[in-house]
Formats: sequence, C-alpha cells, structure tokens
Amino acid sequence: MQKFVVIGGGAWGTALAISLARAGREVRLWAREQDVVTSINEARENHLFLPGVKIPERVRAVRRFAEIADKTDRPDALLMVAPAQFVRPTAAALKDHVPESVPVVLCAKGIEQSSGKLMSDVMAEVMPKNPLAVLSGPSFAREVADGLPAAVTIASKYQKLAGDLAQAIRQPTFRPYLSRDVVGAEIGGAVKNVFAIACGVVAGKKLGENARAALITRSLAEMIRFGEKRGADPETMMGLSGLGDLILTCSSPQSRNMSLGLALGQGQSVADIMKDRRTVAEGYHTSEILYKVAEEENIDMPIARAVYGLLHGGRGVDEVIDDLLSRPITTEEML
Repeated sequence: MQKFVVIGGGAWGTALAISLARAGREVRLWAREQDVVTSINEARENHLFLPGVKIPERVRAVRRFAEIADKTDRPDALLMVAPAQFVRPTAAALKDHVPESVPVVLCAKGIEQSSGKLMSDVMAEVMPKNPLAVLSGPSFAREVADGLPAAVTIASKYQKLAGDLAQAIRQPTFRPYLSRDVVGAEIGGAVKNVFAIACGVVAGKKLGENARAALITRSLAEMIRFGEKRGADPETMMGLSGLGDLILTCSSPQSRNMSLGLALGQGQSVADIMKDRRTVAEGYHTSEILYKVAEEENIDMPIARAVYGLLHGGRGVDEVIDDLLSRPITTEEML
C-alpha cells in the first residue's frame, strides 16, 4: 500500500496524514475548509487545527472529492476521519468517487446520534462493498504529529487487510496491533469520550486523584457492560482501544472531552462552553444516545447517566456528584 486518502482536515486527520507521509506513503488530504487546503499546500502547515507542525511534501490537500481518486490514480486505502456525526453525509457524497475495491479505515470515534448506530454500521449502509477496518487507540493528534511514540489497534474481519494496513502505517514511533473485534474497537473509542467528560468534572471540582482513579475504573466497568451487549469481546475493552484510550482521554485536558468536563466543573454552563468551540467534543453527542440505549436495554451505566444529566438534562454538577456518591453499596463487578 503506497497511496492513501485521508478524509478530514482537522487535527487528527492532519496528524494521520503526517504519520503516513513519514512512513513513505503518498497522501491526499481532503478538507472541507478552503483555508486549510491553502494553508497546507502553500505554507505546509494546518494553521487552523494543528498549528506549528510542519507537513511533509508527500501530503497534498484537496477540496473536491473528484480530486481524490480516478480510474488511473486509484488510492490503496481511504481513512475516514470526519467527525462521527458527519460520517454518513460525508460517505454519501464520497462514494461515487471511490472504487468499491478501496478499503475504508474508520478513524472517527462516536455513535450516530440520530440512529444509535456505530460507524461501521453506518458505512455498511452507505458504502457496503468497500472492505472495512477500524483504527482506534490512545493517540492525541499533536503527539502523533510531533512523532512521539504511540500504539493503536487496527481491527478488521479481513485479517490480510489489517496486516497490510499495519505494515503500511507502522514506523518506529507509531506501532499498530491487530484485532478481529471491530465492534469492540469502535465501542471503546466512542464511549470513553463520555467518561472523559466526567473525569474533567472531577478535575474542575478539584476532587482529587483518588476520585479520578475510581471514576476511570468504574467507567471501564460500564464500557465492558455496554460492549458485551453489542457482541464485543471484553478483552478488547481491556486493550489499547478500550482501557488505553480511556486512560489517555481521562488524564489530560488535551482531550476535547475532558476539557469540556473541566469547564463544567469550574462552573461554566454547557451553552457557553459549546458556543466557543471550533472543534467537536464527540462525547457531547454520544452521551445522549448512550443514555438512551442504556435505558432501553437496561444496562447499568450510572456515570453515563450522570454525564447525560449534566449535558442534556439540566442537572447541576453538585447534584449529580451527590447522586453518584450516595448510590447503594454493591459488589465490585466489571461485567
């Protein structure tokens, strides 16, 4: 695999394009914003979403889907890095420009708010004949772009595809691991964003490291419960795309989701926080559908319920914290 297309010119899409170029691949990066396209092609930098990082010449930014592929210049794989709530319309607009044999690698983390479907289900509906893989794991865009060490999961039911992708993207500071559990890799990447918001609240309220450690542990239990209902392997939840991503996202305000919770914990309103944001905190959208599914399927997810109450239910920070701390004592079960 030598030629890649990255769909999404935000921080993560740009970081993946940079990493692919460092691995010696040719990359076309599609961005919605003309400013991003111009900045990358002329200044070799994404001033809007990833300032200060030099973008290799192997990366060429484009604005039109017609520029990403044609019959004589077919990409070997396409990375879908559009925000989760925009994957369906983006894929629908894209599908006529991508041959059905081109694999699609899902790098968006989230659950579709309107349907409750995972991104793999969305892609199966919109681009059903393109082979699918998922790339997930603990990976802040800035650190990947800066060449700092990171490890990720590549999950696919097509093991040869997963192996080929891993060989194409691997480099000394970017190490992929293989998995067959597509659903598990997706769920870990999606629901950890909700729990990161909760950890941000803990940090904003200055509740201490003991509270954060307890919250991460119990969040993992909720993640495993939700994943098992969807057919995910619990071992996947304990790996890079589950526990690994959860720890990272719950540990640093580099995470858009944790920073949202941090602001809530410091007393800002949801409306004020969201109106000032240029980039998407997927946990805001995922919290609503996660709460709905948990209620409908009777999945015990008190932390997810608390985050939903904060973001969409009009509840206050102190109120939901008191509710969580006053829950009846139960046995410590992860499943």
